[in-house]
Amino acid sequence: MPPFQFDTTASIVFGEGAVARIGEIAAARLGRRVLVVTDPGIVRLGLIEPALEALTTAGVAFSVFSAVEADPPEAVVMAAVAAAADIEAEAIIGFGGGSSLDVAKLVAVLALGSETLPGMYGVGKVKGPRLKLMLVPTTAGTGSEVTPIAIVTTGSAEKMGVVSPVLLPDIALLDPELTYGLPPHITAATGIDAMVHAIEAHASAGANNNPISQALAKEALRLMGRSLLKAVQHGEDRAARSGMLLGSLLAGQAFANSPVAAVHALAYPIGGHFHVPHGLSNALVLPHVLRFNAGTAAGAYADIAPCVFPDMEAIGRPARAAHFAERMAALSLQCGLPQRLRDVGIPEDFLPRLAADAMKQTRLLVNNPRPLSEQDALALYRAAF
Repeated sequence: MPPFQFDTTASIVFGEGAVARIGEIAAARLGRRVLVVTDPGIVRLGLIEPALEALTTAGVAFSVFSAVEADPPEAVVMAAVAAAADIEAEAIIGFGGGSSLDVAKLVAVLALGSETLPGMYGVGKVKGPRLKLMLVPTTAGTGSEVTPIAIVTTGSAEKMGVVSPVLLPDIALLDPELTYGLPPHITAATGIDAMVHAIEAHASAGANNNPISQALAKEALRLMGRSLLKAVQHGEDRAARSGMLLGSLLAGQAFANSPVAAVHALAYPIGGHFHVPHGLSNALVLPHVLRFNAGTAAGAYADIAPCVFPDMEAIGRPARAAHFAERMAALSLQCGLPQRLRDVGIPEDFLPRLAADAMKQTRLLVNNPRPLSEQDALALYRAAF
């Protein structure tokens, strides 16, 4: 068996109503001065109020930074760093979707003042240490609460990644009740995003693709395969919401160690230029990348296809990969997501620019089961158009 390394969040707290425990956990393990990093939507919906009340009851002093936006730019990260410095924060709590959690990770490092954001871009560039860190996801999609990755928008459109085990939080707190009010389109897009994490982790050509990640990816796909449509169509289904949140976490653990590939590489320029939500960007290109990889990754796709669609067990292994791509496309359609790039306002004459920008995602493309050229990327975008 090839050698591998598997890193994950030190402590995971999961369960309905778990957010009520955030105060006692913070007081015991984080400190008495905390910056809570979130976004305006979370505040407007009142989702964060029970957490803030629990912190107050536990005697934890806090300030709320609520200016996080989707695809957060560097300026937002640095504004949050300034907010942490203003209160001399001992710890950071990220509360929200993937953008809030990513910003919280970066603030935990940068607030100490010994590193710069540009100096952290890339793999293994973060030296540490950092402030204590807790992450609380409110969507079942990114898995950011268990990944050593944070994504920042630099310039006008390009996305850069910070990848380091230093970013793994001390505590991930997951409460399915926080996801009950997610609208169907967000449930669908974030759910497909989480499934992409598991699919790409299992088929990754990365040197650290390992048995633990593969097992987690399969279990994540089993949970989400039976939960996603129910969560989209019946948002009050508690079992489906729990299944999605746990599945997202397991997929996050998988791809944190066996990295994602071409689906994400092609999705990032879509989000960067046209502000299409990340999960939807992934969904738009997923079937086309699966078809492109089907020959090379036939064995990996044959292994995971029945996890999502149990009836595919009856299909012979050689045919499963092609069928898997079509079934995932059909699932996206059933979830009500847009199916074509033109449906989200992307003009055909911009496709070459997307292809050129996708090729900059070298840290992702190297993990794709089949090598992908700029011409291949353009063909995939055209197929998705």
